[in-house]
Amino acid sequence: MTIKTKIAGALATAAIALSAGMAAAEYPEKPVNFIVPWPPGDLEDVLTRMIADDFQEKYGVAAAVVNKPGGGGGPFPGAIEVANAPADGYTIGSFVIGVPVMGHQIDIAPLTPAKFDPLGIFLTYPFVIATSGDAPYSSMAELAEYAKSNDVALGHFGDVLTPTQVTKAFAKNAGFEWGSDAAFDALDCNTLASGDADVINTTLQLILPCLDSVKVLTSITDQRIPLVPDAPAIGELDPDLNIALWNGLFVTKDTPQDVRDKIVAVAKESMMSERAQTVAKETGALVYWQDAGDSAARIENDIATMARIGGLLE
Repeated sequence: MTIKTKIAGALATAAIALSAGMAAAEYPEKPVNFIVPWPPGDLEDVLTRMIADDFQEKYGVAAAVVNKPGGGGGPFPGAIEVANAPADGYTIGSFVIGVPVMGHQIDIAPLTPAKFDPLGIFLTYPFVIATSGDAPYSSMAELAEYAKSNDVALGHFGDVLTPTQVTKAFAKNAGFEWGSDAAFDALDCNTLASGDADVINTTLQLILPCLDSVKVLTSITDQRIPLVPDAPAIGELDPDLNIALWNGLFVTKDTPQDVRDKIVAVAKESMMSERAQTVAKETGALVYWQDAGDSAARIENDIATMARIGGLLE
């Protein structure tokens, strides 16, 4: 055997050994990023950080939440980063409903066609429609009748948000128009007390300090909020509007199943933990784990619901 042959054989053996070692490497073996396309501090950020902390503890690799804010109605730069990342589970999206439901439908090229599969949905934001305690209506039906002959000012967080769309669609179906509507940076007890808006579409946590002096007319959730159990969910009042603002974990479509399973194992346990359920109790948020199959079905249903709402509002 010549020296060249021996060298070639040794290189081949080394290559095979290296290849076998790479194949044997199990996920995760390097840092993992959870991308939140919003500023830090809100519910999705708090809960995703719990998942990242638990992921790091379970698998022994660094796991971090990276906030990539920009555009409530698109272009979702954080989602685009996830869409452009390798399908290897090292870049995971923590997305609200607008990203997987609308991102590929509003001409955001990097998100078209649909790029993501859900791992699971874990949060329903506690959005409500509320008014002051002395308002001359105590239900959405009474509000509708009152608004047919009186101007009622609506405050919301932005026209493109799902809860705002639902609120406006409810008015269409109930046969009334808002006297005016405007977007606010904050919608809390002061908004109602100052008279800046007669009715606000906000999250329950922002009006908890004055809950005894306001009326929650309905929740824009798919089930009632335990902190205000007498307030019906919007789907109870109008089944065509049965939708909620939720958040879930997503990966790109070619991500291997064993990788998905490892992420889900941690996330599910995190959301069932006492500290996550404490967030739910303190804020009115609904915190749970909905598996990938049920989440995918929910998304398809929400796409159809948003199409109906879009048709109404046109």
